[in-house]
Amino acid sequence: MMTVTSGHSTFSRIGRLGLVAMAALALASCGGKDRPKADLAASKITTIGVNSYLWRASLDALSFMPLVQTDSNGGVIVTDWYANPNNVGERMKVTVTILDQDLRADALRVAASRQVAQNGVWVDAPVQAATVQKLEDIILTKARDLRRGAVAD
Repeated sequence: MMTVTSGHSTFSRIGRLGLVAMAALALASCGGKDRPKADLAASKITTIGVNSYLWRASLDALSFMPLVQTDSNGGVIVTDWYANPNNVGERMKVTVTILDQDLRADALRVAASRQVAQNGVWVDAPVQAATVQKLEDIILTKARDLRRGAVAD
């Protein structure tokens, strides 16, 4: 049962008092000069499960390849096999895993598989470490550029 006083419910009055108390607490915590300033560039992105700059940069860097799986909460992008039109006897498949919500080099892992055609059959072949490293560098550079653009706006 609700008690009505002066046209307002008790619940409504309690709600307003709670709101005033929350505002007072918020204001009381704002006064210190020694508080660190928020670093927007390093802030964690929580709308998806991983850093959004790394996620967008990875999708952009792999946009020329067909995608098989994308999981923004788990931070996984898997491509299908891609053959360069200039070298149809070779194809690549890439998996990008984003491991953290922070934009850091160790938050990104790229794995690649390579196959070459031999007598009409695809055969696994080694991937040069420089290929994976170059792709990681491209993604990290794009992510940093996205972050700089977001902070400058």
